[in-house]
Amino acid sequence: MKTALLMALVSALIYAGYRVYRSAHLSKELQSKILEGALILDVRTEKEYAAGHIDGAVNISLGTIRERYKELDPLKTYITYCSHGLRSVKAANLLREKGFKQVYNGGAREDLEKLMTPH
Repeated sequence: MKTALLMALVSALIYAGYRVYRSAHLSKELQSKILEGALILDVRTEKEYAAGHIDGAVNISLGTIRERYKELDPLKTYITYCSHGLRSVKAANLLREKGFKQVYNGGAREDLEKLMTPH
């Protein structure tokens, strides 16, 4: 029981650290990429996309991206996002494996929308 509790605590600390790092370091880079015209790639399912998405986002789900990446221009800049940030990491990595040079993980939809909203 103590081990499980310790593991949960360590996981929570790692996640919290990631969020702080992301806010402090990655936000400005993503904001500049958006301003430069990066394309937003929603890697959630079609059903999730239909329920709500970032305006202008292209929907290619993680489940279909291995086939559909050919629809994308490898010379353009992409920012991936999903509901929690896990699928977007996988999609960004897969695109890099396919030769895309300018791919950034936007993480969770909620976080990316905050970056895109003028303050």
